[in-house]
Amino acid sequence: MDLPGAIVDDDVNELYRLIEGDGNLLERGSEDPFRTTPLHDAADQGKTQVAVEMAILKPSLAQKLNQKGYSPMHLALEKKHYRTVRALATLDPKLIRVRGRGGITPLHWVAGKKGDNKQELEDLLELLAEFLSTCKSSIEDLTSQCETAVHIAVKKCNTETFKVLFGWLKRTYMTEILDWKDQDGNNVLHIAVSENQPEV
Repeated sequence: MDLPGAIVDDDVNELYRLIEGDGNLLERGSEDPFRTTPLHDAADQGKTQVAVEMAILKPSLAQKLNQKGYSPMHLALEKKHYRTVRALATLDPKLIRVRGRGGITPLHWVAGKKGDNKQELEDLLELLAEFLSTCKSSIEDLTSQCETAVHIAVKKCNTETFKVLFGWLKRTYMTEILDWKDQDGNNVLHIAVSENQPEV
């Protein structure tokens, strides 16, 4: 079996057998700043066991961006592999702050999604709350347009997400973030007015 096969089977034992045969298996190309790594492949396929094992063996892979500007966690989020996302975030909470394309972190990504149905919305809100409690400082991260997760939630008309973020900011005495301005000089209230969101 080869590495892609071990990833497809989510087979940690096979991963180690392959590493025994080639100690540089996970190293190849790691000096390339923008490369799709085996960890990207595992996260993209939702192969949680192998993804976590690779992140343990070679932590730097978990922060690498591929050619499209996505980290392994971004790819897992995109494909709705929330179990893999949670496992990676638990292993290293700093991964919640990895800036990908456009400066979007996993927290920004979750704040911008509404979900396709009620269950997915609940999953996303739960993931949002977990991100905030696991990595409190992630709320301060800005995109390349100087947007916070709250800016994104309001711009996407994500009322439920906004409520979670607002409640969390109140509980943690960080409501000053609501006054932060994006690159166009708009704070959250300005955006809410322009998007006609009276509930905000």
